[in-house]
Amino acid sequence: MLPTRLATNKTPTGKASILVQVPDTETVANTVRKQALRAAITEAIAENVKAYDVESVCVQLLGLDPAGPGEDPFHSKRVYVRSRLLNKSIAELEAMALAVIDEYGDDALEQLVAQLGMTGVAGEMKNVIFAANGLKPRIVLRDAINNVIEITENAEFCLVYDQPLSEKGLSWRELTAWWTLKQGLIGDEIDSARKLYRRLDEAIADNEYERLVFKTYAELYAGADGFDLPALIPQVYLHYDPYTRRERGVTGPLARQRMDFLMLFPRRVRVVIEVDGKQHYADDDGRAVPERYAEMMKEDRSLRLAGYEVYRFGAKELMNGERSRELVRQFFESLLQKHLPATNEKQAL
Repeated sequence: MLPTRLATNKTPTGKASILVQVPDTETVANTVRKQALRAAITEAIAENVKAYDVESVCVQLLGLDPAGPGEDPFHSKRVYVRSRLLNKSIAELEAMALAVIDEYGDDALEQLVAQLGMTGVAGEMKNVIFAANGLKPRIVLRDAINNVIEITENAEFCLVYDQPLSEKGLSWRELTAWWTLKQGLIGDEIDSARKLYRRLDEAIADNEYERLVFKTYAELYAGADGFDLPALIPQVYLHYDPYTRRERGVTGPLARQRMDFLMLFPRRVRVVIEVDGKQHYADDDGRAVPERYAEMMKEDRSLRLAGYEVYRFGAKELMNGERSRELVRQFFESLLQKHLPATNEKQAL
């Protein structure tokens, strides 16, 4: 039932009237969202988990309280799970829904997540290989069972972030802390952040348009207040095809080996930002190559279907000095408002 409030009031004639306070649209939407998530999570657990495993799944996978006196999932799995979800926030319920999908792949829950517009990438992040400032790294799959990769050549030119990713994503603060430890730096956080910025900038030194995007974001959110905002990570390696071009019959470079920028937001939202020069749609002589553009669109669709958000800037947009910087600033402000909790939105703006 939707929350309403009833009150009585005396009219000038002395008759009682009933005043009904109807909840605002946002309150109704949030209530419905919570109810739908609670019901779907409960049903997914009940359908996929044996009664004797329900308590451990609730505790270990969802972070819920263990069974109290008189509580027993053998009596009713659904009642047991639902009672533990009653006071959870939307953010907590969404995180639990994604965890259940990762573990059990429940179709009904996946459909609800899609209907609710919950963006995010399934699966845990293993590592981020990024910011190569020299020869391209050679990456191989060392252990296919455990999904272990290894950089066999040119590892010295790239960075590898291999720390567990929390539900909050990857902030400048976390990336700076990792960099400080990795480099054995001594000094305050701001000093380490400046050194990290210079190292990341080296990876895009030969592309003035990517540097404009990177610098604009860094300047807009510089200082202590910006440290808890998502890091803008340049030149991130997405995948390597294990087959050679000859074996696959491919004459050009493999599609989408590297993203221009990646941002890891809370709740597994991953945002890809691309800066498109003419090489994305034309040959060296400037002639349009429809096949090249079609391949780029195909890869974008694959990323979106996997849960990524993809945004593109045309290099032409970034040729107008201050007007271009303002365009980029407005984009990042809107992006942060879309994905960050209210506490961080105030920081960002």
